[in-house]
This record gives sequence, C-alpha cells and structure tokens, in this order.
Amino acid sequence: MLASALIVFREVLEAALVVAVILGATKGLGGRRSWIAWGVAVGVLGAVVVAALMGRISESLSGAGQPVFEAAVLLSAVAMLGWHNVWMARHGRRMADDLKRLGREVGVGRKSMAALFAAAAVAVMREGSEIVLFLYGVSASGVGRGSIALGGLLGLAAGAAAGFALYLGLMKIPVRYFFRVTGWMLLLLAAGMASQAAAFLNQADLLPAISDRLWDTSWLLSADSLAGSVLKTLIGYTPNPTGLQLLFYAATLLVIGGLMTLAQA
Repeated sequence: MLASALIVFREVLEAALVVAVILGATKGLGGRRSWIAWGVAVGVLGAVVVAALMGRISESLSGAGQPVFEAAVLLSAVAMLGWHNVWMARHGRRMADDLKRLGREVGVGRKSMAALFAAAAVAVMREGSEIVLFLYGVSASGVGRGSIALGGLLGLAAGAAAGFALYLGLMKIPVRYFFRVTGWMLLLLAAGMASQAAAFLNQADLLPAISDRLWDTSWLLSADSLAGSVLKTLIGYTPNPTGLQLLFYAATLLVIGGLMTLAQA
C-alpha cells in the first residue's frame, strides 16, 4: 500500500502543480474551469489509452518508444504554454485593468483557453500513464489489488490537496502583480519541460548529450526527494543536467521570453 501511495502521490502532485499554475494564470477568463476540467478529463482518458498501447508504441519506434513519446508530449506542452504566455503578454495589462469586461469577451478568452486545455491534457496524460505503468509493475511484484487501490486513493487525495493549496496561494497575489508572477511561473514551467524533453531525446539516442554532467547538486537536494520533485515540476530542477538539457532550457527562456517582450511592446 505504501509503495502505491507514494507513486500516485508524486505523479498526481506533479500534474496538480501544472494544473494549479494554469488555473492561476487564467484568472478572470470566462469558462476557464470548464476548459481545463475537460483538459484534465481528456488527459486521464489518454493516460489509460497510452498505458494500454505503450508496448505497441515502443515496438513501432524500435524500442525507443517511451522516451520519444515522453519527449513529444513535453514539447507539445511547451508549445501550448508558450502560446498562452505570449497571448497573455499582449492582453494581460488590459485584463488587470478590467477583469469584468474581459470576462464578457468570451471569443478572446477562448483563444488562450484552447492552448491551456491542451497543456492540461498532455500534463495529466503524461503523469497518468506513468501511474498506470508503475502500478502495473507493483501488481506484478505480488502486491494485492486491494492494497494497491487503497494506497492509490490516499496518494491521489494527498497530491490533489497539495496542488489545491498552491492554487489558493496564487489567488492571494494582488491583481497588479498577478499576471507578471504567473507568466514567469509558466515560462519556468515550460523551460523545465523542454529540459526534460531533451533528456528523453538523448536517452533515445536522437540527440547528443553535449556534456554528460555540468554539475551535481544531488548532495544538497536529491531529485527523488519531495522538494526535488516539486522543483522539477515547477522550474525543471535537475541535480546533474547535461549540456543538451541546459541548452533546451536556455533556448526556451530566450524564445518565449523574447516573444513575450515583443508582445508587450
């Protein structure tokens, strides 16, 4: 039970953090909860399908299926988050000035919400498929299904609660600073996802590492710890990044950050 609880808690926490930041960043947009709720639902359904078909996906991609698929999912999320951030950079000031008026501009809001729907869906799909695969492995080791189910429910509740706590904290930020803060959070989130995608592409031997390990801070904060897992999700923390990961991280910051600056001009 403990193993399944920890597995589900970590994966749900990572997905919940992404959804919490997305919800916070869309404060004031009409229908945001429905869009993101549908994104989560599609992500859960996609996770079940992906987990069921992972064997065939791996075979079709010559044994490198899982890292290639993971990289594709992450880069899709980066694109969606980047699109949203640039949109918000252009419209955020007006939103801060008159949230009520913007709430009636449903057509404008939906352009941003479509991107966030996709970002929520791919984040939940990625973490959800990992949950299914990990729990399958736990079951194969001989642990009873009842124990796995109970542990999974406990982990689900704890991870969702942690994500909700972050969301409540974001809601307390004053409006005049809100979009700037959440914009940077989404930018760091996207850069972290790009860095993780780079690691998967290197794992699949599609891109060189450039440098095996630039530094190692695992002695200070392990990636397997709860704090390390949270920072990995929010800012892409890696205790021993490769040169390729740093390149993807910096490129994402520069490209999306530059487009945000241009949109604000």
